[in-house]
Amino acid sequence: MSRKTKAEWTDSRGEPIDEEDRGLVYDIGTLVNRRAALGLFGGIGVTALLAACSPAATSTPTPSATATSPTPSATAETSGPLAEVPDETAGPYPGDGSNGVNVLDDSGIVRNDIRSSFGASTATAAGTPLEIRLTMRDAATGAALQGAAVYLWHCDNAGNYSLYSSGYENENWLRGVHETDETGTVVFTSIFPGCYPGRWPHAHFEVYSDVATAITNGPIVKTSQIAFPEEACAAVYATPGYERSAPNLSGTSLSSDNVFGEDGGIYQLATMSGSVASGYVSSLTVGV
Repeated sequence: MSRKTKAEWTDSRGEPIDEEDRGLVYDIGTLVNRRAALGLFGGIGVTALLAACSPAATSTPTPSATATSPTPSATAETSGPLAEVPDETAGPYPGDGSNGVNVLDDSGIVRNDIRSSFGASTATAAGTPLEIRLTMRDAATGAALQGAAVYLWHCDNAGNYSLYSSGYENENWLRGVHETDETGTVVFTSIFPGCYPGRWPHAHFEVYSDVATAITNGPIVKTSQIAFPEEACAAVYATPGYERSAPNLSGTSLSSDNVFGEDGGIYQLATMSGSVASGYVSSLTVGV
């Protein structure tokens, strides 16, 4: 929306409106940047206002080729605008070819159950069962992104990453790609990740327009991370196999984390249900 001149702002009777009386949309569009506005008013309403009053933001995807966003399904449920999840680093252990090894083009990477390695090894990562549910939605409309591909990866119960950590270079567990369903949801069967020094417990994910694009290292639409709630982390880390994680958790916080700390992870903190005995389910709606 182009900015009106002072003379163009009039009331219903055609009388000029003083600058200080032009209202919320004008104030937001001219005085408050997007992130500040989100902090003041919440992502849903302000996102819609700013989309109407300012040019669309652009970003450079990784890799550098232009990414094609997933297309909302014509029949998908629409929930209304929501805040876009922040772009985050893929970290040093992505396994997508951007830092050494590339697992995305390996046969077997497209799967829901990511607990075991595939290919030459069939080792299984030990830990408390965790189901990770991510629902991808168009941030501007809330429409479900059906047919998008999500590549998810995280560390094991001791903080080791397959393909990278010493002794685990030949494993590829806790990594997988799968497609979102008609509700925009993708589900991975995994184990609760451990906590290692300097980071809050988390999982990484990349969003692609579709599975074919993901497994051919095509353009990435979104790279971000999921944070897990402290209460569930503390309960899991009190169990055998997670001995290293409990002291690491006590030495960090969401607010001090170098990824989630800027906004406290408010757009990336999963909701959690379940227990140590029955396993957990984590859920996050992701605005893309």
